Amino acid sequence: MSTSVSAIRHVPSLPMTNDPTAVEMVGVNKWYGAFHVLKNIDLTIQRGEKLVICGPSGSGKSTMIRCINRLEEHQQGRIVVDGIELTGDLKKIDEIRRDVGMVFQHFNLFPHLTILENLTLAPIWVRKMRRKEAEQVAMHYLDRVKIPDQAHKYPGQLSGGQQQRVAIARSLCMSPKIMLFDEPTSALDPEMVKEVLDTMISLAEEGMTMLCVSHEMGFARQVADRVVFMDQGEIVEINTPAEFFSSPHHERSKLFLAQILH
Repeated sequence: MSTSVSAIRHVPSLPMTNDPTAVEMVGVNKWYGAFHVLKNIDLTIQRGEKLVICGPSGSGKSTMIRCINRLEEHQQGRIVVDGIELTGDLKKIDEIRRDVGMVFQHFNLFPHLTILENLTLAPIWVRKMRRKEAEQVAMHYLDRVKIPDQAHKYPGQLSGGQQQRVAIARSLCMSPKIMLFDEPTSALDPEMVKEVLDTMISLAEEGMTMLCVSHEMGFARQVADRVVFMDQGEIVEINTPAEFFSSPHHERSKLFLAQILH
């Protein structure tokens, strides 16, 4: 079953501001106990921009994007998402989370619910959407990620690549303005990586604002407007893909690329 976009009423969302900035991080610091995991992060992402964030393990990449929807709490600095400053205010946190979708390394699907039920849960309970409409939206996005025939199966009956595409569709059902991807292909078998990357490439081509933590350098070359390289909790380099891969500015960037592109 495929539902046309025109047949789906747009999900109510917060009004978009006139500010072209989607996310702004200024002087952001975070510690885990004595460990300084994020060090003076300054980063601005424009609407419609695609950023790929790369770097060695433990460099703070995942922590940084998790701070954007308050899955991790920063201790110093400012984070502003779609004009709303992220503080301890629970109402503001909820507002931001409604408009920021996130796809994790692991799929985090409810195993006891069907694929369709996994997709309709948040629209019904958070967006207060009628069940029939939520199911139409869900089927549209399952068709969008090319697995509408899996709607009535359970997550355990799907491959890893299919489950990750379900996770992407689940986020899209909430009509996010920004999508965060935290190493979405790293838990997949190699033959399943392409189907997930193809879905993400298609999203990027439609103009979605995207921040993606990934070691998929081919994806970065094809999709990213900018590549952000992190090491030891710091942003070491921000560059265009062409410059980053052909003539990186920093020795730490060069060493990382030499190891990952050997």
